[in-house]
Amino acid sequence: MVGGNRMAPNLAEALKSLPHGPEFRFVDRLLALEPGEHGRAEYTLRGDEPFLAGHFPNDPLLPGVLLIESAAQLSGIIAQSDPRTPPLKALRLTALRQVKILGAARPGERIELESRVTGRMGHLVQATASAWLEGRQILQAEITLSGAAESE
Repeated sequence: MVGGNRMAPNLAEALKSLPHGPEFRFVDRLLALEPGEHGRAEYTLRGDEPFLAGHFPNDPLLPGVLLIESAAQLSGIIAQSDPRTPPLKALRLTALRQVKILGAARPGERIELESRVTGRMGHLVQATASAWLEGRQILQAEITLSGAAESE
């Protein structure tokens, strides 16, 4: 994980920049935020999430697509916080490249997330993201988000 102890922003305020409802949020705590550039966060898999009942019975683990979603949500928070660029409305995960799911999280485990915005072009945002579990990398991905200008 990349170090640095930038300010830990208010999570509730940061989540307002994303279109997700509370039932589909996979970021519990922001640890650091360099607006528009880089951030670190956490998500703890509680064990009472409804999707765990079927993934997998008697051996629950966080689905890989939701691990990717957590990284995309952090990437969106970072992109939407950029003071040089107006926020995009209806920000969505658009594309994934170079995705490697290297491990899985189980109930009670805390996932550390990290993302860096690597480029912007119009309504597109590029980011690289990773996730860690007890110091072991469990995800790496290149993420593309897209949205519309606030005035649209």
